[in-house]
Amino acid sequence: MVIIVMGVAGSGKTTVGEKLAAVLHWPFFDADVFHSPANIAKMSSGIPLTDEDRMPWLLAMGDAIKTCLAQHQKAVFACSALKAAYRNILHLSEPDVKLVYLQGDFDLLYRRLQARQNHFMKPEMLRSQLETLEEPPPQEAIYVNVGEPLEAIVHHITTTLGL
Repeated sequence: MVIIVMGVAGSGKTTVGEKLAAVLHWPFFDADVFHSPANIAKMSSGIPLTDEDRMPWLLAMGDAIKTCLAQHQKAVFACSALKAAYRNILHLSEPDVKLVYLQGDFDLLYRRLQARQNHFMKPEMLRSQLETLEEPPPQEAIYVNVGEPLEAIVHHITTTLGL
């Protein structure tokens, strides 16, 4: 099984993904490591990525997920996966790929981004991500309120997935 933890910047993808992976004793992969230096430079400058910019990044992540599935390796991935088309590249049609959608209100997400240090994603980019976001249908994802404590979030995910 592969679990993809998705959401906009500041939703806690890395924090939730790392904690979930630790609880399950599964490897964790953060989408940020799949970005090209050019993409990171663009986002660091406050310039939103285009679909063209995102494609090599999504394909690299899709390949990593495909490899996990082929090797029957369990893993947790953190990825914004903002659009349905992006999620299709990540093999969500596979029965062993589960999606967790982290939701939060603008003010909470913005405060979290302001508090982050040494990260390329600037708080000003949040509005662009929210405009790009296509929420997954409820039947395709486990919806999680990021205002809840981390332990409660992870418990909700593991319980819902029967893990």
